[in-house]
Amino acid sequence: MDHRRRWASWFWLAWLVLFTACSTGPAAQPVAPSPIEEPETVEAEPTAAPATEVITDSAALALETDHGLLINLTTDDTWSANMALNLATTARNQGLDPVVVFLNVRGVYLADRERMPATEGNSDLTIHEKIQALVDAGGQVIACPSCSEEAGLTQADYLDGVVIGEPGEIVPLLANSAITVISYPGPNRTE
Repeated sequence: MDHRRRWASWFWLAWLVLFTACSTGPAAQPVAPSPIEEPETVEAEPTAAPATEVITDSAALALETDHGLLINLTTDDTWSANMALNLATTARNQGLDPVVVFLNVRGVYLADRERMPATEGNSDLTIHEKIQALVDAGGQVIACPSCSEEAGLTQADYLDGVVIGEPGEIVPLLANSAITVISYPGPNRTE
């Protein structure tokens, strides 16, 4: 076992000991038994409170449109892209608005019409088809302008519905408390 693994093992062991010590609290002190008192019985008056029901229909779970989603997709890894695009399309179909996928760094390559569109997971749709499905559902796909330039991509290179953003265009979305931001950075590969 090399020193990094040994250090990691000691770290997790120390964390476990600390967590266990903190969660059990101080040593228990004996407590004198207290007399048991019978609670006073009070009859409740009937109220008109609505019954609680469990909603199982996904259409009934549609969210209000006062909340949006920004997905930061920084990789051309198809597994990460598949997850991000599925989440974005599902969120849009459930009523979130706006739903924006921001392609930056290597993520801009996902929308390049000249690239071979890959499939991922148990879907029959390619990444290009998933981007189109999101756009068709009313979502937005914005490519980072400086990343597009660095990759040598222009608006003509992108799939229909994908737009090159303006510098700083997503900053208002980042600052909006009604927008949830999720980032898909791709796999951490060490070679």
